[in-house]
This record gives sequence, structure tokens and C-alpha cells, in this order.
Amino acid sequence: MPTVHTYIYTYKIAFIKDVPNKFPQCQIKNMHQLKPIYIYTATLTFKPTQLNTIFSVDRPLQPNSHEGFASSCFEEDEVDFKRTEKEQCTAAHIAINVDGDKQNHTEKTQRQSQNVENGKQHSMNPNSTSELTVATSATSNKSKLLLVGLTVSTTSVIVAILWYFCSWKYGLPALIAAIFATTLVAVGWRWFYIALVTTQRDVTALWAYIRLLVLIKRYERNNVSVGDIFQMNVEKYPDKLVIVSETQSWTFRQLDQFANRIADLFHSHGFKKGDVIGLLLENRAEFVGMWLGLSKLGITIALVNTNLTGASLVHCIVVAKCSAFIYGEDFEETIEGVATQIPPKLYQFNNAINKPVRNSAADLATLMNSTNHVTTQPSAIQHPNHHDRLMYIYTSGTTGLPKAAVISHSRYIFISAAIHYTLGFKSKDIFYTPLPLYHTAGGIMSIGQAIVFGATVAIRKKFSASGYFADCVRFNCTIAQYIGEMARYILATPESDYDRAHQIRLVFGNGLRPQIWTRFVERFNIPRVGEFYGATEGNANIVNNDNTVGAIGFVSRIIPQIYPISIIKANPDTGEPIRDAKGLCQRCAPNEAGVFIGQIIKGNPTREFLGYADESASTKKIVHDVFKKGDMAFLSGDLLTSDERGYLYFMDRTGDTFRWKGENVSTGEVESQVSNIASYKDSIVYGVLIPHTEGRAGMAAIYDPQREVDLERFACDIAKVLPAYARPQFIRFLTEIDLTGTFKLRKVDLQKDGYNPNNIQDEIYYQTASGKYELLTVEVYEKINNGEIRF
Repeated sequence: MPTVHTYIYTYKIAFIKDVPNKFPQCQIKNMHQLKPIYIYTATLTFKPTQLNTIFSVDRPLQPNSHEGFASSCFEEDEVDFKRTEKEQCTAAHIAINVDGDKQNHTEKTQRQSQNVENGKQHSMNPNSTSELTVATSATSNKSKLLLVGLTVSTTSVIVAILWYFCSWKYGLPALIAAIFATTLVAVGWRWFYIALVTTQRDVTALWAYIRLLVLIKRYERNNVSVGDIFQMNVEKYPDKLVIVSETQSWTFRQLDQFANRIADLFHSHGFKKGDVIGLLLENRAEFVGMWLGLSKLGITIALVNTNLTGASLVHCIVVAKCSAFIYGEDFEETIEGVATQIPPKLYQFNNAINKPVRNSAADLATLMNSTNHVTTQPSAIQHPNHHDRLMYIYTSGTTGLPKAAVISHSRYIFISAAIHYTLGFKSKDIFYTPLPLYHTAGGIMSIGQAIVFGATVAIRKKFSASGYFADCVRFNCTIAQYIGEMARYILATPESDYDRAHQIRLVFGNGLRPQIWTRFVERFNIPRVGEFYGATEGNANIVNNDNTVGAIGFVSRIIPQIYPISIIKANPDTGEPIRDAKGLCQRCAPNEAGVFIGQIIKGNPTREFLGYADESASTKKIVHDVFKKGDMAFLSGDLLTSDERGYLYFMDRTGDTFRWKGENVSTGEVESQVSNIASYKDSIVYGVLIPHTEGRAGMAAIYDPQREVDLERFACDIAKVLPAYARPQFIRFLTEIDLTGTFKLRKVDLQKDGYNPNNIQDEIYYQTASGKYELLTVEVYEKINNGEIRF
């Protein structure tokens, strides 16, 4: 039998009529309507030969790919976008499975369409489908309860008779058999099969969870801070390397002494517990030493993204209410542009002492040099508590400017320990992370292994694809960290002697796509992958602990109550939960996409939601009355799906965001900047898919029929106000725009058009590697799709 590659594509389809007639052997399931414009998703699996005969495909296909494809995949009927919702077909989610030349198909269709009865045509009420489902479910539940009751009563009689007349030797086995029979009837034989195949996974996770809770409770009971735990490791491993890089090798003792000098200096400058100080510094040992030293004073540190400039940078400093700001000399020009808008107390950290600094800033390196005699923490300070705020880490959130997520001492310990126990990290491991230390992944998950567990961490100032495994070899690393985009870059490098010369036993991170997962681990001889999913501020965090390809984690099908996370039905455009007649949220069935949530339980360190520095932003991430009146949950804003065994898979983001270069991008923030630079012209920003890349690239549609926007100036100005990952990679100049229609409607239409010049009459430009915008021709379009032009 010939080898068959599987191609999985998610298509957006408008008004598919008579789907079963066009694909009589298809399986139709998990229908999803992308309101408000009645676009549907369909996931299809087929051989490449079938794909090219069924659909019009104008770009190369990659085996095992799963991505959005903004073109019609069915021969569409005429579409009237002004039709009312009652007249629309339900979305179709279609799967075609192929095995060689044999096709095994089943058909299971759920449709909501116009009914014809006695020659009279009338529309089905939109609520009738859900009402019918509820009625059918109620009937099924009654039948099941009746059967369970009958089983219980029958087995009880049998057990009683055997126990009474034949003694407990026969009664006890009969009781066990009765319990098994009752459970079998109640949950079905399939539950036992799922329980059997997932027991090892669940037991491993349960043991890790118990160890985590024991550690967290012990530290909470003793009111231990992050600085206290680090001090224990300093005493235990004084001369062990804690942080290494291309240019630095610091021991635990050296890092502690640096942190103490920072604490002594800022204490002498009048800073105290409860103050907030911002930090803008590249990856280096001093970055960790600075926030660690300030934390000993009970100061909260705002870790600012080094890509931010202009208004976004000012916002991050202001929203955190920083009373002082520390920055490295590499960011002197960045600070110069916003100096009048940020706190007056500035500290510039130079690479050497007695170097010039901007007029209003203090020379931090020189000041610290004068206190090099300090080797212990200042005594006259107020000790930070276990639940006090430790730092702010900025997230893109779902809308607007970056949000300062609150990380307390307890949360820092929890995040570090959770990944440590779940993936089986050891204190003797040497970790490698080229990720920025101002984010949770690098700054807590990796650095936390050194601070909390006494491990060694190798860092790099900037990520290098070709240097990734070379660094792992140089530093004798045993565990390495990645993000999905990073893994793709590494895989694209030429083969080298370092590919398999390392000692890596596990790589962990998030975003490793299924289509490159196998190739990555095979080429680089990676024994195990620990894929995780989570939000910095959230409590819905999961880990794939058993190497299942493509899964970002799992929820136990045996004992889901232990870690209360769920996938609920929601509007895929807005992320708003879809509630039942009682006003409660509805759990998704296996293979049904929905929004991922985590139950909030106050007082439980694993279920707390600390939110953001801005309390109003925190309330937007909480959903109330989830499964019962009065309960609460953290709303992730991400669409996930689960399979029968409980493995979870990432589908997409909801709302007005997209992910590019490993960062979440808010379309609202980008739109405001684009409009300002384009002389306040109407602008729409959205994400588009580029072959051979992860996530979605930003594209801006600007209404400029007279072509007044100067692209050279636009490119220069946009670079000043937006980080590289948020800048539009494509610009489309609209000659007409439907200002009377809904804004959302127009955005999805534009997103469907993409950047294909064959289908668009408007001028389209793309951003080159130099940052300039050039005209996107048909030839350029082909080069982009073939991977000759990269982003």
C-alpha cells in the first residue's frame, strides 16, 4: 500500500448548500458558524491528489499541516450577505479520511435550514435546534437513569442473597462485580477503555501535582519569599554556576552579592516596600540580579519588553505607577525619546563605570561600584511576604496596549515548581534558554529553576537559530527551551555537527506545530518534548507530559475535578460564552472547538487569578456563572479542542488579536497607530497566513483612494511606535470601503482576500527585510508562497 500523507486544512466556507450531495461519503460533525457574516469552518483530511482535484490550490502544501486557508473550498452558490440569521445554514465541519485507495466514510449530519412541510416553506427558529438537543438529551438521561436504577436494584438483591446464604466469601466478590456492573452501565464500557490507556499519564501528573501542593503549602505556611528560597540555594551551592552566557559565568554567591548591593543602594536612596521600579535590560546576569535585589526590599519590579518604544513604552511605565526606572545603555536613545513622559528618577546601567549618561539619569554602575563592600542584605528593611507582589510581566492581552500581569512571590514559586515537577526537572540539570527574560517562559520557567531549585541556566542575549544547539553543546545543557517559531527557524538551518552532539534529554516550550514536531525531534535526536500552554496571568495552564505529538496538554477523563479546567462553547469571533436556557456555560464535546477556561477558587494557590495592575482589565478576563450560579473562571480567549482521551489541541485566538513571532498582537493598538501615521485615515488591521510560517502576519488596509500616504515616511514612523512583531507586514490601499456596514464584517472579508494580487485590484505592498515597503506583484507573491522571500 502506498504511503499516504495527511493534509489537514481549515477552510472558511460561505453558504454551503447540499454538502452531503457534493460529498456523499463525508462525515459532517462539529459545526461552527463564524458570526456575524455566516462564514463556516471545515477541517478536511485527504491525499494531495484529491486536494488538487477537489479544490483550487495556488500554493504548495505541506504534509500534516493545519492552518487557515482563506479561499472558497466548495463551489459556492450565490450569497446574499443581507439575509437574516434565521435563513442561514448551520456551519459544516467536514472530515474526509483516506487510507490508500480505500475510503471509509460515514455520514452524520446536523443541519439547521429551511423546512418544507405540506408544500409550505418556513424558516426554522434558531433556538429550535438547541431546544431539540436539550429535549433529546433529557430523554436519553431519563432512560439512562432508569437503566442504572434497574441495575442497582437487581445487583443489590443478588449481593444480599449471596451474602446472607453463602457468607461474605461469595458476597464480597458479588459486591465488587455489582459495583463494576453499575459503573459500566452508568458510564459505558468506553470509559473503562479510556481510563486504561490514560492511567499512566494521569497518575504521573497526579503525583507531580501532589508534590507541588506539598511544596506550595510548606512555603506558604512559613511565609517564604523568592529571595528567601534563593538564599537557601546560595548557602547550599555557593560556588555552583547559576547563570552562564557567551560572556558571563556567575556563581550563586556572585549573584547574591550583586543583588545585595542593589538592595543596599536603593534602600539608601529611600525606596521601600510597596514601591514599583521599572527595568529595561537585555538578557544578562545583571537583569536577574537587579530584580532579585529589589525584591529583597519588597519592591515590585516591572519587567518591560525591550522591543517597545514610544507610546507603548510610556504606557507600560505609567500603568505600573513606577517611581523609578532602570535601563541599559543600549536603550539610551529609546529613553531619550520619552524622557519627559516618564518618572524623573532614572538609572542608566552602563557596561563600565564612569561612562557618560543622559543628564537626568544616575550612573548606576558607578554607584554600585562604590558599594562593592556590601555582601549581605540590608537589615533595616521590611521583609516581603509570601503573597506580596514580586513583579509585573507585560502581556498583549486580548485588546489594547500591553497589560501588567501581577506575579506575586507565591505565583513565581508556583510556576517554577509546576513545570519542574510535571516534566521531571532535576537540580543537576543545565537549562538553555535564548528567550527574553522579561517574559514568563524564560524569566520564570527557566530562571526559576535556578532561583527555586538551584539549577544552572545558560542564557543568550539574542536568539540564534544556527547557534542554538552549538550553545547547548558548549554549556553541556541537558534541557532546552523553545517557542514554536524558534523551532521552525532552527529546523531551517543547514545540518551541522552540533545537531546530535548535545546532551539534551528534553526540550520544553509552547507552539511546536504538529507539522514540524516529528522532523524536529528526529533531526536533533530529542528524546522527549514537553509542550505546555498557559497565560502569564491565567490559571488555565496545562502540560503535555507524555510526548503526544501536537497536544498542548490534557485534562483527565478519569478524575477531571482535581484540576478544574474546561473547554466551553463560545462565539469564535468574540470569545463570548454561549449559554444555555439557565444562563450557564456549556461544556464542549470531544473534537468540538471552544474557549479554554480555568475555574477560580480563592485561597487555592493553583486556582487563584491575580489579574493585572489595572483592575478594570482584570474584570474583563473573568466569566461568572459558569457551571453554577456564583462561580467564576478565567477566560483565556483561545480556542482549543480535545479528543476522546482528553488531549488538548490549540486551534486559534478569538477576538481582535493574532500571534506573530511568538507575540500576541492587538489589532486595536496597531490600528490606532496606523491611522495616526496615515493622517487619521480609516484603517483596518488583521492577521493573514503566510506559508511556511507560524501564526499570522499583520496586514493593514488603509482607505486612501487618492494615494496620499508616503510609504517611506510611514515605514520610518511606524518603526518608532510599534515593536517589529506588531508592524504590518502587508499594506493594502483601499479605493472604496463600506462605511455603512459593520466594521467586523468588512475586516473578515479583507482577511479572506489575504494578500493575493491575483484576486485584488487594490495596490498591495509588503515589508522587506530592510523595513521598507515595496509593491507586491504576482512574481513577488509566488516567491513568498514558495518560501523564497521570508518574514
